[in-house]
Amino acid sequence: MSDATEPWLIVGLGNPGPEYAANRHNAGFMVVDLLAERIGGKFKRAQKAQAQVVEGRMGPPGPENRRVILAKPMSYMNLSGGPVTALRDFYKVPTDHIVAIHDELDIDYGTLRLKLGGGDNGHNGLKSMTRSMGADYHRIRFGIGRPPGRMQVADFVLKDFSATERKELGYLVDRAADSVECLLAEGLERAQSAYNS
Repeated sequence: MSDATEPWLIVGLGNPGPEYAANRHNAGFMVVDLLAERIGGKFKRAQKAQAQVVEGRMGPPGPENRRVILAKPMSYMNLSGGPVTALRDFYKVPTDHIVAIHDELDIDYGTLRLKLGGGDNGHNGLKSMTRSMGADYHRIRFGIGRPPGRMQVADFVLKDFSATERKELGYLVDRAADSVECLLAEGLERAQSAYNS
């Protein structure tokens, strides 16, 4: 197990560019944007990776205070593994101190699930990360539900949240950000019991 003094790399998965900003596939970006706001940081281009990063500290003063690197890969979703691995190597982050925040089709909208390791469930961002560095990283799965009717998955994830979904979106992004803070301060089991719904 990793040392408490080692940094954490919190990665929001999404696609770069304003045309994707409000898409369901960009839920991870939304959560790390809020975390950056909470720690008073602004994203800047990473030195050694195709990503934007914010460095700072998260958690209360004392032993639960953690050094964090918040990151948004600036590759497209299906190439996320390259930038994440480059950041891991540059900041010397153990794989079990990496958290990927991503949209998840197989859980209902409004539901969060935290876990360590596991499969990629067809998610191209996770598939790319696992191919680059193995599967032993944390995931915060932000439920978006399945596409309605016969809509293709690719079309669904690249559409903006619906007007009905947007009414709750701010609260859900806030809750997902809270779950990251809880994971870092109190560990996976506590975070799961508080936030897995």
